Amino acid sequence: MIKKPRPRRRHTSFLLLFLLLLILALWINAPGIIALGYRLYYSPHVAALPRAPGFGSTDRVLLLSPHPDDETLCCAGMLQQAVAAGAQVYIIWLTSGDGFEWDAVLLRRTPDPGDKAMLELGQQRMNEARAAARVLGIPQANLHFLGYPDQGLLRLFLDYYYVPFTAPHTGVNRVPYPGTQSPGAFYTGENLERDLETLFDQIEPTVVLAPSPQDAHPDHRATGDLALRLLGKRQELSKGRFWIVHGGLEWPLPKGMHINLPLEPPPRGRGLPWERVDLSQEQIAGKLEAIRAHRSQIVIIGRFMEAFVRQNELLSPLPLPEPSAHPLR
Repeated sequence: MIKKPRPRRRHTSFLLLFLLLLILALWINAPGIIALGYRLYYSPHVAALPRAPGFGSTDRVLLLSPHPDDETLCCAGMLQQAVAAGAQVYIIWLTSGDGFEWDAVLLRRTPDPGDKAMLELGQQRMNEARAAARVLGIPQANLHFLGYPDQGLLRLFLDYYYVPFTAPHTGVNRVPYPGTQSPGAFYTGENLERDLETLFDQIEPTVVLAPSPQDAHPDHRATGDLALRLLGKRQELSKGRFWIVHGGLEWPLPKGMHINLPLEPPPRGRGLPWERVDLSQEQIAGKLEAIRAHRSQIVIIGRFMEAFVRQNELLSPLPLPEPSAHPLR
């Protein structure tokens, strides 16, 4: 009896999977000639964007950062420009980044770092944020930490505005860090909003740099919504300028260091009226140095962070796309 050859479907499937992964890796990391393709395609698109307004010596620029490192990824270049123009620059971090478990796993070399290690990570990330701000020339007195729960900001406003929220990563239900705006305050949306309002009253910003509610990360969306609420209550919505860090579809591409490439608008920011902030070589170098000050993050997401070191940064004067002129009926 003659045996029939076995079908080679399994081998074909493995080959197709391997080719798909190879193409995906090239698309994400884009070495050599592929990076050149990105540059040729995106450079004219970004160059066609209008330039964002600059800063003046009378400006009081306030950046709202959901986590330590967001302020550097989105805006390190423009913060340097504001300092150079003589503006007063302030940063408020809403969380201390104490919910990034994979980071703690690698730093502590244990699969279950525990509550204490997560709190230590939060303190470490606060110190790294101070170091990054020092690189950018921002006075330490202008840095404000609120210490609310990483990956919990949206919950504070949806479910825990008045009732304390217990952070699953740290096991605490109140601000645990010394040197914050209200140490010991319960994790509630009401307390978070009150802390921000107090700082807005103290700083009296002329420009507020905040994440767009279009950002993919829930902490970023919550921060953007809160910025809109506070600016709206103060009848100062025109002071808002908006940015995105988690832009969807592996943005920004390619990953890693590509300082000769432009930063193109993110997929999740489609429909926003983007403006570009061109950076000098000195400002690009300063941004890279500030990013590397976030040492705990470089360990695990270094290539993602380095991908923001480009020829420009991006801002939108609107937080959300304008409604369609022809809404569905």
